[in-house]
Amino acid sequence: MDAGGGVLTFPFPDPPPAGRVLEVAPGVLWLRLPLPMKLNHVNVFLLDDAEGWTIVDTGMHSRRMETVWAEVLAGPLAGKPVARIVLTHHHPDHVGMAGWLTRETGAKIWATRTAWLFARMLTLDGHPRPTAAAVAFYTAAGMAPDLLEARRAARPMNFCDSVYPIPLGFHRLQEGMEIAIGGRLWRVHIGHGHAPEHATLWADDVVLVGDQILPGISSNLGVYPTEPEADTVGDWLESCLRLQAHAQPGQLALPGHNTPFRGIATRLDQLIDNHHTALTRLLDALRVPRTAADCFEPLYRRRIGSGEYGLALAEAVGHLNHLHQAGKIARTRREDGAWLWSRN
Repeated sequence: MDAGGGVLTFPFPDPPPAGRVLEVAPGVLWLRLPLPMKLNHVNVFLLDDAEGWTIVDTGMHSRRMETVWAEVLAGPLAGKPVARIVLTHHHPDHVGMAGWLTRETGAKIWATRTAWLFARMLTLDGHPRPTAAAVAFYTAAGMAPDLLEARRAARPMNFCDSVYPIPLGFHRLQEGMEIAIGGRLWRVHIGHGHAPEHATLWADDVVLVGDQILPGISSNLGVYPTEPEADTVGDWLESCLRLQAHAQPGQLALPGHNTPFRGIATRLDQLIDNHHTALTRLLDALRVPRTAADCFEPLYRRRIGSGEYGLALAEAVGHLNHLHQAGKIARTRREDGAWLWSRN
């Protein structure tokens, strides 16, 4: 085990230019794709193997991304078929182009059962306006009335708006299974919290960590109307502790965002400590009753802008659910329907 207490190193600080690839390990290429949001990119990794390419994650679907992928398939990946498309988890920036790629290449999707089910289910669930359940969720979280009214009137961020239809049929990734790709034996270890059944793939020298372990930022641990009582923070902390056992010195971590790094165990220690510290600050702040929307300052210690408000609110609910289910705080319903949380 790679003991914590070290420092992170970043052997590839500069990402590849748009539409280009960079080899970060023998037979492993890094492709970065743009995203139309504050976190403006997602990393995709391409594994070279005798039987063909393995694509790990795919970016968000758009006409522009269809053009980018067509150029990648005709350029860096030319000469070999695409053998498989591995999805680390079900979020749109990771699965959005999977269906399009299967149509273009004939490759099969490899994913955990929950990731495939969520992705396929959500692409079939579009709405012109927020559902009653979504409005009730944001009301309970204490969303500001003007923001709530604006959300009521606007088209929500439907999964199907940025994800190409997910095809029927997939190859299931499971905890402990091994996959031989490109001269490496990759072992699957499953994490939770950021997304249910998030797959990470571990070889001796390289680890595909997706969004489960990120450098520079913390994985968003949001709670949403699909499972409003979820303890995403507890699930994620348990996963971090369990994944520490697989960290080895020198492994190159390939994350879904930011740049590849070394020091997986150290980064896990940092992330665990950061969330425990945030939970302590939040618990202290709840000496005065607060809604989830009132918890931004003690949790994040910075101003939350409109572009990140939704993610911040979802993660605040995650932290409150964790403290509540641990028996450390209580909640009462305010007259307007918002939960007021307070320390026991």
